Amino acid sequence: MPEIDRRAARLKRHRRVRKHVVGVPERPRLTVFRSLNHIYAQVIDDESGRTLACASTIDRELRDQLAGLAKTDQSRAVGRLLAARAVDHGVREVVFDRGGYKYHGRVKALADAARSGGLVF
Repeated sequence: MPEIDRRAARLKRHRRVRKHVVGVPERPRLTVFRSLNHIYAQVIDDESGRTLACASTIDRELRDQLAGLAKTDQSRAVGRLLAARAVDHGVREVVFDRGGYKYHGRVKALADAARSGGLVF
């Protein structure tokens, strides 16, 4: 039986989704990267190639608040902070790029928190 290369499979899914999910100035792309210990999120305008807002679990504003929290709760905090920063930058609507990850667990928690923070997707 062939061994599954999970990283390669995720990248393959990510490339397949990115063919269709493009961030434009009116609706930038909210992208998620999840590592074993951290989660990172960015709002990106693909036309200009600029990151409009970003947040992660290693962010200085969040680092002290996240100590001792479960990873899902940390993801919620990142989603709320990202939504606040995006709204401050004038972004209300985004397209969601889950990065090849299942829409479940930490990715879903981040997305739900971003929605409750004022982003529409």
